[in-house]
Amino acid sequence: MTSPERHAWTDEAMEAALAEAHVPSLITALVHLTGDESLLRGEEKPTSQLFGDPQGGISPEQQTQIRRRALDALKAHRDAGFPDLPAPRPELVKEMVDFITGVELDDAYGDFLMSELKIFDEDPYRVSLDDLPCDARRDFHVLVIGAGMSGILAAIRLKQAGVGFTVVDKNAGVGGTWFENRYPGCRVDSPNHTYSYSFAPEDWPQHFSPQRVLRAYFERIATEHGIHDKVRLGTEVLEAHYRSSGEWQVKVRGPDGESTLTVNAIISAVGQLNRPKLPEIDGRDSFRGPAFHTAQWQAEHDLEGKRIVVIGTGASAFQTVPEIAKVAARVTVFQRTPPWVSQRPDYHAPISDAKHWLLNEVPFYGKWYRFWMFWTTGEGLLSMVRRDPDWDGHADGAANGERSVSEANDRLRAMLTANVERMVGDDPELFAKCLPGYPPAGKRMLIDNGHWFRALKRDNVELVTDPIARIVPEGVETKSGRHVDADVIIYGTGFHASRLLFPMKLYGKSGVELREHWGADPRAYLGIVMPDYPNLFCCYGPNTNIVVNGSIVFFSECEVRYIMGCLKLLIERSVAEDGDLLPAAMDCRQDIHDAYNERIDAGNLGMAWGSPDVRSWYKNQHGRVTQNWPFTLLDFWKQTRAPDPEDYTFT
Repeated sequence: MTSPERHAWTDEAMEAALAEAHVPSLITALVHLTGDESLLRGEEKPTSQLFGDPQGGISPEQQTQIRRRALDALKAHRDAGFPDLPAPRPELVKEMVDFITGVELDDAYGDFLMSELKIFDEDPYRVSLDDLPCDARRDFHVLVIGAGMSGILAAIRLKQAGVGFTVVDKNAGVGGTWFENRYPGCRVDSPNHTYSYSFAPEDWPQHFSPQRVLRAYFERIATEHGIHDKVRLGTEVLEAHYRSSGEWQVKVRGPDGESTLTVNAIISAVGQLNRPKLPEIDGRDSFRGPAFHTAQWQAEHDLEGKRIVVIGTGASAFQTVPEIAKVAARVTVFQRTPPWVSQRPDYHAPISDAKHWLLNEVPFYGKWYRFWMFWTTGEGLLSMVRRDPDWDGHADGAANGERSVSEANDRLRAMLTANVERMVGDDPELFAKCLPGYPPAGKRMLIDNGHWFRALKRDNVELVTDPIARIVPEGVETKSGRHVDADVIIYGTGFHASRLLFPMKLYGKSGVELREHWGADPRAYLGIVMPDYPNLFCCYGPNTNIVVNGSIVFFSECEVRYIMGCLKLLIERSVAEDGDLLPAAMDCRQDIHDAYNERIDAGNLGMAWGSPDVRSWYKNQHGRVTQNWPFTLLDFWKQTRAPDPEDYTFT
């Protein structure tokens, strides 16, 4: 990463930086700098969109005018000695939000978007427990399972609230998925300015940072907030039993063997995609060379000059194939279903010094830019993947499946198809293999800048759609009878997504183990709590995964805020008249849980990923979507603001 020259407030440096500015964000920053509200009320307004003009349709002429005006305003700000700028009126901020999103938003979005914007530097996701006795908070003990993004977040919030806690993680370091996944090309596929804690923005080196940068970020945040001394690494939860006393007894296995913890509550932060899944292929264990999953990368094997078979074209294979193709003699990629690919020219691009300067130096610019990214990659795209019941989106009849779920989804399909054609249209056979037959967002949509398609066109790479019949000691045999020799097999075949909280065993109030209770159909109220399992809370639980709208960090911040509200209710009910702490329990009502899941199921059936013709890891073996959140970010934010005691029974 090249450090930006933060002291470079020369006229020339400012002019050069402004040439790379995101103009809608610059306009809103100018309102702060100049106080001129008329900037928001001109004829030209941005239309925020993930696809198309990155400047939101603002004309080149107005862009030039805005950059000139910004240069004058920044000179004046510098020459005045960088004075503090007054906070704008809340109603003006609402107008600015409408301006930069390109949508006149309902007032219901007000508090939600103000929380994300953080224009006044508040921490809207922090829950204060200061009105509770210090001893009661300290003596109430929470076990956090997992030290990844959500686990670190939970630990920070617990420490801020003065609540006792212990974190356990099976790995040798913190960071979760960014500690475990080390395959070549591994990087985040959400814009980094939204994939970060709201209270800890980062000066990211790239728009979509690689694994090592993300791991370093979470390690640094854990260090800065002083939670390492509460983390027991190399420690895995084996089983936990709820006791009638209102406590959980948890058996763990660590470096020194097995031990038992007694805690008042458990926060599971183990994620959904952390247990690799290998395909059921005949002869899988007969292969005589190295064979491993991308999530269990074996870096000791030198891939240079090797014949490599990659099974799967999901997110990890999508990222690693272009990298290993640079050194391998041959890479044969076996594909069952092609992914839809969203074109992002900046996917591997570093953030320039000029953009760093804008984000770090121009007052309020960074806040508005992050907010614009949050909106564009969140609510702004959701309408394009929602099903229209009156839309006939079948291609050449129902027998060929559904190609789109609405007019907007069909437009999205056309844009994505044009990108595939632009990249591989000169090879009709490859184009046919790369073009999905299902609606956009029916499966996970991947992000790329052409890296994947260019790799597929290399002389030493072949994309094969002939199904695998078996694996043999020398390689792979297909159903058509073809034999493919291999020195190494790499599985990019995903995870046991529906086996949440696997493999630990959690026994609830009635003594039933949670995954036995769930079967293949995990469900939870708000994705966080389950009836019969008091004081057990989940981050990234059932139906909290996202397909197109938002960052998973946002969901975790909402979930942890809600959980902290639950802990506040528990501690309030735990304090006896003499000040001692007595165990207390809160159990989600079954009727509340069931009604919520009916709404979730109906919502998912109305989205592209609910299409009956589409098979994906979002669904269980019965075709029910167990993973995804089907509504807006606003809806999730509202439902997790604070727990309603009426949703629970208390003991």
